[in-house]
Amino acid sequence: MHDELTRKDIERMEKEIEYRKLVVRKEALEAVKEARAHGDLSENFEYHAAKKDKNQNESRIRYLERMIKTAVIVSDDSKSDEVGINNTVEVYFEDDDETETFTLVTTVRGNSLKGLISTESPIGKAILGHKAGDRVFVEIRPGNGYYIVIKKIENTIDDGSIGLRKF
Repeated sequence: MHDELTRKDIERMEKEIEYRKLVVRKEALEAVKEARAHGDLSENFEYHAAKKDKNQNESRIRYLERMIKTAVIVSDDSKSDEVGINNTVEVYFEDDDETETFTLVTTVRGNSLKGLISTESPIGKAILGHKAGDRVFVEIRPGNGYYIVIKKIENTIDDGSIGLRKF
């Protein structure tokens, strides 16, 4: 599976890789060296913890490099009246008689707890490209789903708030 990423997503990931290689890797290697100097490695908790941190950092670097290598670049440009990536959308859930607001983002930035909905989620797929006032069916599984109405679309400035990921 290829993740759909914007150029900004790729830039953020490249910055994180650079940070992890130049800063975190050096710190992790130094921590391993220091812990190793404390003697018996079989019962040295500091050594095992330092090795684990070093391995997690290297794993994250490989993961990000693989994502960049296999990514499909998508545009975050959209018409002003259509739902697109980085747009804040207000939708009305007919079944629940509730209105919610969220921002549509690429998979790598999706975080429903922060109101960031992925374009590959059921709601994201359903509303992408639609306009305010459209009634859209959100399919959860074949034949099952619910209707929502797109109330309002705002172009959101991508402020890069995803930041660098820590362990």
